Amino acid sequence: MSYESQREPLIVSLYERYLEDQDSAAFIKGVARRYTCATIERLVSTGERYSRRAAVLALGYMGDYTSNTVMGRALVDRDRGVRTLAENGIRDLWCRVGSREQRLSLRTIVRLNQTKQHDEAVRLATLLIHESPWIAEAWCQRGTAYYHQGKYDAAIRDCHQALEINPYHFTAAAGMGQCYVLQDNPVAALEAFRRALRLNPSMEEVRSQVIQLQRTIKED
Repeated sequence: MSYESQREPLIVSLYERYLEDQDSAAFIKGVARRYTCATIERLVSTGERYSRRAAVLALGYMGDYTSNTVMGRALVDRDRGVRTLAENGIRDLWCRVGSREQRLSLRTIVRLNQTKQHDEAVRLATLLIHESPWIAEAWCQRGTAYYHQGKYDAAIRDCHQALEINPYHFTAAAGMGQCYVLQDNPVAALEAFRRALRLNPSMEEVRSQVIQLQRTIKED
């Protein structure tokens, strides 16, 4: 057997099957039948390597924002596979917060930003923020829209607020860094990018920017 334990948990068997058939519905059904979210969260923190991978994948499908801290810590797991799955899954958790209507609104805002309808994204995000200022992703999405509108100060403020609410929001930290770069503030940009890397060390583009900024500051 190629895994650390000779008696692998059921979730590992379900994960192996998922890797073979890519049937996410069957994986979710199998996990939900035998595990609670609390048990899955414990496996993320204490399981062997393949158990952690399986648990992080399951949380990405089944969890909500209450699992944000567990997934955030998985971003710095010693196993690269766990880190990758956590990075993919945690973004979905950030949108699984609040009531059904709030979640739908948040996903609409995400789609508006993805389709470059930034004015409408700002409008809807502002409404959601006024209603539910504790939803970090609403702040980050409005910050994203402001960034694309060239309103960098406003974008920085919103990304900062997203990080105040959700200290694992690495995309908000990276977004702040990009704004500071465009404002020709390399010191602040470097600090923001370093914060993003502390949260998610797998961000290779951000790592490259850190190296470039360090060189630029040293030359100056």
